[in-house]
Amino acid sequence: MKDSGDITGQVADSLLGIEMALRQLGMWEAERPPEDAFASSEPFCLDTLVFTQWLQFVFLERMKLIIENSHPLPSVSGIAPMAEEYFRGRPESGQGLIRELEAFDRLLSAE
Repeated sequence: MKDSGDITGQVADSLLGIEMALRQLGMWEAERPPEDAFASSEPFCLDTLVFTQWLQFVFLERMKLIIENSHPLPSVSGIAPMAEEYFRGRPESGQGLIRELEAFDRLLSAE
């Protein structure tokens, strides 16, 4: 069994990798979307945010709060398939970001 501090550090490192991948793609946004964009009832706020905005402003922010407040980490993650779908047919490959998300999914989903 892994030490919870060890896994938390690995998750924090993974979150930084996701942020760096978004920045390398030029998809890191300086300005937060309007608050009403976060009131969506759709998964990933699909009707109000693009996937990369959801990653930056919902997923990364929530995960950072979980770590900072020592809350339990989710026991499973499956975000990489959503990224694969988002980048399908787009000019950007997104492979670096997808690899980071796959690593994150494996990290949380490992027993």
